[in-house]
Amino acid sequence: MVGAAPLIPAADQWGPFALGLDPAEQRARLRSLRQTARLLIGPRGAEFCHWLAKAETDPAALEPACRALNALAANDRRQVLASYAALTRPAA
Repeated sequence: MVGAAPLIPAADQWGPFALGLDPAEQRARLRSLRQTARLLIGPRGAEFCHWLAKAETDPAALEPACRALNALAANDRRQVLASYAALTRPAA
């Protein structure tokens, strides 16, 4: 279904997974999250990074990207989330 919103749980609607983002902003957020994951967890995040890259041009890839993030080992997931949050925090 073209233009359908991804079925991402409300708790996971943050960063690039937030609904209603401008496409350019979403791409920027996807790239930032992918870069964070690559730098912090390297090959352990390969599947997650694959889906983030695919989601830049295919909104249907957002759901598998979200699932891949949630499937990461707890420590890897925490590192990625904490670092992404710190990088995207508004300036004080």
